[in-house]
Amino acid sequence: MSNSSGPALSTGRSLLYLIVAGIAWGTAGAAASLIFRVSDMGPLALSFWRCVGGLVLLLGALALRSRRTGARSAARTAVRTEGESRGRRTARILGTGIGLTVFQSAYFAAVEATGLAVGTVVTLGAGPVMIAIGARLTMGERLGRGGVGAVAGALAGLFVLVLGGGAAEVRPLGVVLAVVSAAGYAAITLLTRWLGRDGGGADALATTTWAFAIGAVGLLPAALAEGLVPHTDAPLSVVLLLVYVAAVPTALAYALYFAGAAVVRAATVSVIMLLEPVSAALIAVSLLGERLTAAIVLGTLLLLTAVTGLALAEARTAARARRREPVAV
Repeated sequence: MSNSSGPALSTGRSLLYLIVAGIAWGTAGAAASLIFRVSDMGPLALSFWRCVGGLVLLLGALALRSRRTGARSAARTAVRTEGESRGRRTARILGTGIGLTVFQSAYFAAVEATGLAVGTVVTLGAGPVMIAIGARLTMGERLGRGGVGAVAGALAGLFVLVLGGGAAEVRPLGVVLAVVSAAGYAAITLLTRWLGRDGGGADALATTTWAFAIGAVGLLPAALAEGLVPHTDAPLSVVLLLVYVAAVPTALAYALYFAGAAVVRAATVSVIMLLEPVSAALIAVSLLGERLTAAIVLGTLLLLTAVTGLALAEARTAARARRREPVAV
């Protein structure tokens, strides 16, 4: 995994990072379901331990990287961060950490208030819309007809995937909380892309580490109220699942996400991240014994088609931009 960001990372590698992150995020729900089955841990406590575990692992990765690369890496990091003002660096760290906390906490609260189906649809459905509008207003990014069609196809696939199983009860409070969660996710994506356009995204690994530190502090009061230590008859299973959640869909996935999102267009990022419900649906069928329905198949195909279309469009846009760059003499 690259530890640099911005121009040093190719579009192709950025797209790969985002795809891996989206798939990894989808496994978090399955792991959480297993934890809830064997213990009384609540969603906010799980989110807190997710941040704490990810923070510990990323601190270890930073220490290992410093030991392996030594002074040369320190010099490169100094050059990268020298051009980033203290205000921009503070905005990046605080914005990412607060956005991450709002995104996770409001989503779990929405699921509790109005159920998994409606909470997921509103959060992941409103996210791409907010990001597309925000990117247009703040950065002048244009989707084009192909991009608009891909976003529409992705949203259609998401609705089919989540709501295809039957009726769901909609509660206004849950919908509001889901919109707040989507706003947190959109803010993270837009901030990462905005700072990454001119190389201000800095070190993706360090950004992720700071984000989890702020997230852990923000979630601690709610997690304490909910109960930090669960009651369970299978403590080893709970610990192993928590380690997995902290390592793969948290430390690894978010580091890849922040590195890729600094390079790829914000609207494209938002749709590629819809791979999360696709991977979650496949895991639910193959590992958790849930029934494979026509809605799951159709929704998965629509989402994968939209992701593929946007990825190809992103690669073509990057290729055209490289051809227009002046050649130094």
